[in-house]
Amino acid sequence: MIDKNKLTYYGYGMIALFLIWQGLSMIIALPIVPAPFDVMINLVKIFASKIMIHGGYSLWRIGAGVLLSILIGVPIGLGMGYFETWDRFLSPITYLTYPIPKIALLPIVMLSFGLGELSKILMIVLIIIFQVIIAIRDGVKAIPKEAYYPLYSLGATNKDIFHEIIIPASLPKFLTSLRIAMATAISVLFFTETFGTQYGMGYFIMDAWMRVNYLEMYSGIVVLSGIGLLLFTFIDFIEKHICSWQSK
Repeated sequence: MIDKNKLTYYGYGMIALFLIWQGLSMIIALPIVPAPFDVMINLVKIFASKIMIHGGYSLWRIGAGVLLSILIGVPIGLGMGYFETWDRFLSPITYLTYPIPKIALLPIVMLSFGLGELSKILMIVLIIIFQVIIAIRDGVKAIPKEAYYPLYSLGATNKDIFHEIIIPASLPKFLTSLRIAMATAISVLFFTETFGTQYGMGYFIMDAWMRVNYLEMYSGIVVLSGIGLLLFTFIDFIEKHICSWQSK
């Protein structure tokens, strides 16, 4: 169910942004800052022929990167949080590799995996996966040891412990880390889509800029922002349903 109050505040925020944008457009009075109404008209005009195609590619890359990060990072984070041996072995590796600026690895990734879809998805994975691992590990470690004792006394297996305690307790931190990582992932996706592809919002925006088509450039920026809003709203929706026990 959609939160009407949240939608109302989203509406207020968008109105405020558009008013600021309109004011800047009137003050600067140059084609480089077109009026928001003109951009919206252009966006509607090119949506079916261009935006749906480029936006679809970007959404696919982000979705695939996030899914791979979850499939790989969640089990590792859970294992590091619960099993001391895993943590002692994997923590040094994580701490050594996590601080490396992931964008600096782009040439290596592209040389190793080519200029196609795989390299772009892997860059998103490299950004998100470390935050997923660390957030889940810390979430598991924050669980009091006493929480396990009732299940131990009933003869619970590790599978029962993970299902009943560890996974539910670590979900909020996992979703928070996903929100933080998502913004960075979208930024890096924009950068990677300017190399070796003719599809994606990054390519579309840069191509419009090179053609001095500011209406299309701003249309692409609006769509990229909308993709971010869509993804964050989806995470909020997931959290509301799988973490309903949290106090609001």
